[in-house]
Amino acid sequence: MLNESTVFATIAVGDISSAKQFYGETLGLKQTDESPAGVTYTSGTGKLLIYQAATAGKGEATCASWDVSDVDAVAADLKTKGIQFEHYDMPGATLEGDIHVLGPLHAAWFKDPDGNILAFGSDK
Repeated sequence: MLNESTVFATIAVGDISSAKQFYGETLGLKQTDESPAGVTYTSGTGKLLIYQAATAGKGEATCASWDVSDVDAVAADLKTKGIQFEHYDMPGATLEGDIHVLGPLHAAWFKDPDGNILAFGSDK
């Protein structure tokens, strides 16, 4: 049944080589497989598959999110790697630097080189 299975994100990219640089080197995800279908990474107990497609970056919603223990530390680390964060105007949210605070949820959004929206957050 689905409720007992692990879910993983799939993300369309325009160029596999530059996406591998971003997801593997910049984000530090561990590549575990590569096939004609795409490249798979593990992150914690989850997986992320990137695949080449003409639709890369066309979505306007978050396509993958990470649950992290320290949002500020992750944001600081990614900033040193050149990541620029997105700032959104959301009802009930305040912005503390690059971190959106929505009650107990602290979260940040950024984009990959194709414009796919990624996020990380934590309930503090």
